[in-house]
Amino acid sequence: MSIINGESGDNGKSGDNGESGGNVESDARLAVTAAQAGAAVVRELYGRRLDRYAKSGGDFATEADLAAERAILDVLRAGRPGDAVTAEESGRTGAAGAGRRWLVDPLCGTLNYAVQSMLVGVNVALRVGGEITAAATADPFSGEVFWTDGERARVRRDGEDAALTPTAGSALVDVNLDPPFPNAPGFRAVRMLADPGFTERFRPRVISSTLAVAWVAAGRRAAYVTDGHLTDSVHFAAGIALCRAAGCTVTGLYGEPLHTGAGGLIAAADAGTHAALLDLVRSQADPSRRA
Repeated sequence: MSIINGESGDNGKSGDNGESGGNVESDARLAVTAAQAGAAVVRELYGRRLDRYAKSGGDFATEADLAAERAILDVLRAGRPGDAVTAEESGRTGAAGAGRRWLVDPLCGTLNYAVQSMLVGVNVALRVGGEITAAATADPFSGEVFWTDGERARVRRDGEDAALTPTAGSALVDVNLDPPFPNAPGFRAVRMLADPGFTERFRPRVISSTLAVAWVAAGRRAAYVTDGHLTDSVHFAAGIALCRAAGCTVTGLYGEPLHTGAGGLIAAADAGTHAALLDLVRSQADPSRRA
């Protein structure tokens, strides 16, 4: 059954917010539609000479970021005109305390994209109260869309949906090496990569796009590790929701509930992988255990 399309098995009803059939889309369907709209723009502009627009900390956006965000916001405003939005390029709109807020990252992996690397993702997530209840991460170049309605995690390929199944079999762990590093010097991701305990069990990957977080949910990565404060993060909200719905083990950097304590993220395909990475992280904070 294709849940997003409301095909056979649910009598046309679809959604996680009590909406049903007819002309009313579910939040999950809207997230997928918006992510696909952004991905289409990213794909169309790929390889063109694009102006760069400087941001803080040496970061930048391109016209592809801006155009993809406009396409996503057009979909969200048409479907949910009363909802608030936080978008990577245009910032916050709507009431500050809105109960429903969309989190939009129109092109995660801008530097990759600017040098014609296809390792990018388009992230759209909906926070209702304190929970992400719908999310989608689109890969513009594979055509895949990883999505969740807050309970199920699926990947859409060629109009068909399949369940996401996490597995640590690859032993591949993506690590975010980009700043900021709020937990330094107690934790630095680059130092973890040199730890003998890491190299004995895992192999590092750095793709510099949160598409890799969705890959944990899909079983293509064993885990993802990053420092940083991730509450209402336009970059990470969708991937975290996918991992949770898929049954991954997801915590903050030191094993605390997400969005509490020191921040950061360990999203692992299973509890054993998570425990091993958590031990490596904690060992950095204990000088007597450092290699």
